[in-house]
Amino acid sequence: MIKWFFKYGALFFLLNTILLSITETVVIGEFIFLVIMSVFSFLLLINPPQIKKIIFHKAFRFFLILNLLNLFYWILFHEFSDFEAGKYLIARGMQFSLISFSVYHNQEYFKNKFLEHIVYAIAALIFIGFIVNPYIFSGRYSGIVWNPNMLASFSCLGFSALFLNSKPKTNFDLFLLGVFLLVSLITGSRGVLVGVSLAFFLKFGFSSRNIIYGLLSFYGLLSFVSYLLVMSVELDTSFNRFASQGLFNDRTLQYTYAFETFLQKPFFGYGLDKYAYIDPSIIPDYLEGFIISAHNGYLAILVQYGIFFSCIILGIIFYKTSKFIKYFRDGIALPVFYLYILVYALISSLYETLITGINEFHTILFWIALAVMSLNEFQMKNES
Repeated sequence: MIKWFFKYGALFFLLNTILLSITETVVIGEFIFLVIMSVFSFLLLINPPQIKKIIFHKAFRFFLILNLLNLFYWILFHEFSDFEAGKYLIARGMQFSLISFSVYHNQEYFKNKFLEHIVYAIAALIFIGFIVNPYIFSGRYSGIVWNPNMLASFSCLGFSALFLNSKPKTNFDLFLLGVFLLVSLITGSRGVLVGVSLAFFLKFGFSSRNIIYGLLSFYGLLSFVSYLLVMSVELDTSFNRFASQGLFNDRTLQYTYAFETFLQKPFFGYGLDKYAYIDPSIIPDYLEGFIISAHNGYLAILVQYGIFFSCIILGIIFYKTSKFIKYFRDGIALPVFYLYILVYALISSLYETLITGINEFHTILFWIALAVMSLNEFQMKNES
């Protein structure tokens, strides 16, 4: 039972974020989150050899460094009574540890079956959404998820995981690809245009010929179909919003106030509990309730930690990611979707608050991808 939890704990932790993204199941998701954290903490206490074996494993050293940075920051800038900061410190530490344990004990699963199960979970979420909320042609579609952009994140990741799978596609797979793509577009998220394009180029390569043909065929065909079928009924799709607003247009105010927040405490930030934070005192009354977060992962980290700690954290992330991009170019034996997760997270962090949170689907996938790649790299070096 203990080993089983170690093997699949990260999977349950990830899938629980789906419950947390549905308004009706948030309370259940919060309870499950606490249960997972409590059980894992107890299992760590009764298995101290596992801590030394895995937490201090060379492959997961970057997690240990990030946890130590958080601990050092908490000691320096927080009081023991700062309950929210303490919660973030513990939750982040447990998150990294749980991922490390699952990847270490279940590496083959994460190489082979994990991504298939992610596709099935996202498909189930979407089909339940069709049943509960079948009104897909009335504004931006969100299914049963609380926010259209959140549903877009799920559907785009589901599409890319299936599209980038090297196995031959069945008719059902092709059907799912169509459903994922349709849902991604009718959410109105402009980010999915970036995500789908990235999946295409990772599948077929970044040669100039593929880029030209890809842009002409993909955007030309879909734009034409969108114009004929979607514009005519005035849907608020990804194409409509991209054509009318661009990618960043309605984010500029969030960026402005997030940057002003950062400038108020540029060196050491606002604290661990202030991730995705904007100082409400600098927001005009007429924008109150509209400006709620940075909508930029990098600005969110700067506001949270300040310039000094942020440079170290982002330096670790970019260093590990760049190493793994090189390994994929050299033919590393891992699903290319892991590379997609990393690159897409770093790109979408320009317009969404990724990497900083605890219970966000793509963010957890990002850390899992880093862990899987890091362990695989460690083993390759030992074998050689």
